[in-house]
Amino acid sequence: MKFFQQTGRYLIFMWQVLSRPQKRRVFYQQLLTEFYAIGVDSFGIVVIISIFMGAVVSILVAYNIDSPLIPMKMVGYSTREMAILEFSPTMISLILAGKVGSSIASQIGTMRVTEQIDALEIMGINSANFLIFPKLVTAILINPALIVFSMVVSIFGGYLIATFTNLFTPAEYILGLRSWFDAFTVFYALIKTVVFAIIIVSISAFQGYIIKGGSIQVGRASTKAVVYASILIIVFNLILTQTILI
Repeated sequence: MKFFQQTGRYLIFMWQVLSRPQKRRVFYQQLLTEFYAIGVDSFGIVVIISIFMGAVVSILVAYNIDSPLIPMKMVGYSTREMAILEFSPTMISLILAGKVGSSIASQIGTMRVTEQIDALEIMGINSANFLIFPKLVTAILINPALIVFSMVVSIFGGYLIATFTNLFTPAEYILGLRSWFDAFTVFYALIKTVVFAIIIVSISAFQGYIIKGGSIQVGRASTKAVVYASILIIVFNLILTQTILI
């Protein structure tokens, strides 16, 4: 029963979030602020994770190629496909669920327990739309850019391995990158990214928005936001892969 109750509250919450902003000028100002908080501030961790992820994947693929019948260009091909299809859209989204999701849940939860949200509602402002809609729009716009950037950096990480080790040559790696490329895989990854962005922001904001109590509840809401968003990302990853690719 509790599951259906929470689902109903979430749907009502999203209906409020997705309503038209009351003041567009204020909305655009908030949008610029959220672009930095959600997008620009996440580039550092995306770069670090992606470059090492691409490097490790290329090493593992090269290590497991033990047949002379398999060309070493498969390292570049495999690294590209893994980065585009799964590692960048899914793993980076899970990282953002922890970084961005916990931040949003804590921010909204703190505003709830300090009665700032109640003050907005007393003034006749749709607090859900005012606080969360800019975050949602920002995530939908900036997360695909982060994921594409992650793909490029991951592939570059594999190239560094080719340059500084003897496992395979840069020419073989680049040849693999250029082999059997299907642009639809990038489109598929971006579809997943948009869905994951909606999950991260909406679930995190909802957990912070509905809490009651004090600072302890804010911490619990932040933890729940990360856990629930991560689980839904994994579930929808399977659903989208089954629906789009197969």
